[in-house]
Amino acid sequence: MREIYFDNSATTRAYPEVVETVTKVMLEDYGNPSSLHNKGLDAEHYVRDAAKIVAKHLKCLPEEIIFTSGGTESNNMAIIGSVLARRRHGKHIVVSSIEHASVLSVMAFLQNEGYEVTYVGTDASGHVNPEEFAAAVREDTILASCMHVNNEIGSVQPIAEIAKLIKEKNKDIYFHVDCIQSFGKIPVIPKTMGADLISVSGHKIHGPKGSGFLYVKKGLLIRPIIYGGGQQKGMRSGTENVPGIAGLGKAIELTFTNFDEKMTKVSALKQHLVEELTKLPEVFSNSHEAPHIASISFVGVRAEVMLHTLENEGIFVSSGSACSSNKKRESAVLTSIGLDEPKIESTLRFSFGEDNTMEEVDEVVAVINRILPMLRHYVRG
Repeated sequence: MREIYFDNSATTRAYPEVVETVTKVMLEDYGNPSSLHNKGLDAEHYVRDAAKIVAKHLKCLPEEIIFTSGGTESNNMAIIGSVLARRRHGKHIVVSSIEHASVLSVMAFLQNEGYEVTYVGTDASGHVNPEEFAAAVREDTILASCMHVNNEIGSVQPIAEIAKLIKEKNKDIYFHVDCIQSFGKIPVIPKTMGADLISVSGHKIHGPKGSGFLYVKKGLLIRPIIYGGGQQKGMRSGTENVPGIAGLGKAIELTFTNFDEKMTKVSALKQHLVEELTKLPEVFSNSHEAPHIASISFVGVRAEVMLHTLENEGIFVSSGSACSSNKKRESAVLTSIGLDEPKIESTLRFSFGEDNTMEEVDEVVAVINRILPMLRHYVRG
C-alpha cells in the first residue's frame, strides 16, 4: 500500500544527506569534542560549523547558539533558566494560553514553585492581541513567552509588535519565542522580531530527532539547568551530540536551499486541500496563515475515528499536537478560538512538507469524499 504522510508538523523524514552526515560522524569522526587529540578537534569542528550555519540563517552570532536535545529542552532551558537568573527581580511571568505543552507544563511547574503566571488568550482567529499581552506585563514581570506559529491551527502571532509593547512597559523583561513550527517555514530573525530567546527543533525540518538549539541574545543572563563538565561554555553540560548537531546543520542548509520555491509549493498544497474539503457538508476550516498547517473539522465524526480510518487507507494525519494527542482532553487552542464541542472533537490537523504533491492532496480529498458519508451514517445510525 502506498503511504501519504500529511503529519509533517509532528515530525519529518530526514533528508538523505542528513542521514549520510550522521552516519559519517558516528562511524568515522566519532571523537569527543572535549578531547585534545585530532579526533576530538574534528568533532569540535562539526559543532562550530553547525553553529555558524544556524547563525547565518538567524542573522546572529554563533556564540549565541546553544545546542540542545530538541524543542522541549530548548523551551525548558529558556524559561527555567531565565526565571532562575532573574528571581530577585520578581516572580511574575506572562504567557499566551495557546502554547505547546513543553511551555505550559513548565508554567504549571513554576506556579507550584511560587511563581505567578498570567495567561493571555486569543481572539477567534487564534491571534494574541499585543495590547492585551502588554497590559498583563507588570514591574515585577521577569519573563514573557509567546509562540510564533501555533502548532494546531497555524496562526502566526504578531511577535515584533508584542516585543515592542512589552519592552516599552518593562525594558528589563526577557522575551522568549517558541519558533519550533516557524523556523524553516517563515522568516525567523531574532533582532527584527525583538526576541531574546528562540527555541528550535531539528526533527521538524528534516533533521535528526534529539537535536535542536536555543538562541540566547548576547549579554542575556540565564542559568543552566543541566550541570556537569561545563560543555558549551557551561550553559549545557554533557558531551555534545555531535552526530545530531552535524545533521541539524546539514538539515538547515538544505531547508533554506530554494526556500521560497518550497514554501510556495507547500502553501499551494494546503490551500487546495482546504478549498476542496470545505466544499463538503459540515466540514469547516480552522486554518490560518502558516503555509504548512491545515486544521479541519469534520462535524459528526470523532477525530480519532477519522484518523484511524484514514490510516487504514495509508494516509497519516494528526488529531492535534503530537506531544499531547495521546491525552484525553480538549484542545486548549481550539477552545481558545471559540469552537463548539462538535467541531473540537472532530478536528484533524494536516501538515505538509516539501516532498508532498498535489496528486497526494487530490487522492486524500477523494478518500475523504468516499469515507465521510459512511462514517457519519455509521455514527448517526
